[in-house]
Amino acid sequence: MKNKPTVLIADNNSQEAEILSKNLSQTFEIAAIAHDGEDALTSILNLHPDIAVIDMILPSIDGPGIIESCKTSLNKNDFPSFIITANQSTQKFIQFINPEDIDYYMIKPFQPHILSRRIEQIIRLKHMNQQIQHLSKNNTSNPFSPISSQYIRQDVTKLIRNFGIPAHLKGYQYVREGILMAIEDINAVNYVTKLLYPSIAKKYHTTSSSVERAIRHAIDIVWNKGNLELLDEVLGCSIHSQSKKPTNSEFIALIADRLRLHYQVSAS
Repeated sequence: MKNKPTVLIADNNSQEAEILSKNLSQTFEIAAIAHDGEDALTSILNLHPDIAVIDMILPSIDGPGIIESCKTSLNKNDFPSFIITANQSTQKFIQFINPEDIDYYMIKPFQPHILSRRIEQIIRLKHMNQQIQHLSKNNTSNPFSPISSQYIRQDVTKLIRNFGIPAHLKGYQYVREGILMAIEDINAVNYVTKLLYPSIAKKYHTTSSSVERAIRHAIDIVWNKGNLELLDEVLGCSIHSQSKKPTNSEFIALIADRLRLHYQVSAS
């Protein structure tokens, strides 16, 4: 992973693009600023930025068109992580994008520091996944074979208990199941409403909305009364330093990735 990740910004509002660039440049290297889709696509193909922050509606080529073109023109290693931005009026067009093609989308107006945090999280998760894939490639046997599922469950249980989630809370069980699902299949957190919540709800004979609320409540407790030292160690100081709670999927994904990496290293 590069010391300073590169970010491309594509927005036809030049003033918004400049403000965003000024804020993000404090943490990241701005690869380019584009004001139409054609320039954005050309810059992505030539510069290979780590992250492309692209407005949904752009002149000449829209956000989904840029992504589709990149899929046919770039190999996997050069394909950037995409963050799509959209106004309230264009939010409905998000449904036309394959969820697997984007890492996040944000509705305008948003605070630049929130976007900066999302970029840091995406870069960190991407780096962890690359490490895991590298270890898996060098280990032809089952990478989790030396570690039984019983030990994994024990580790997850111990970790969330140490975070400070009371065992009597429904969210305690739901968070644990979510992390275990994400360890087994990292894509589970990309489909929290369609896969993760319904799967947990079915197991515990409840509803997806109840699972979502219970997990959010558990995270609230951790964030307000939990083990902050452990939070910073596992989730990363850059998240907690802003005093902003992660979403349910971010919380589960970061813990699962940390544990998956640990198990892969132990097995190699």
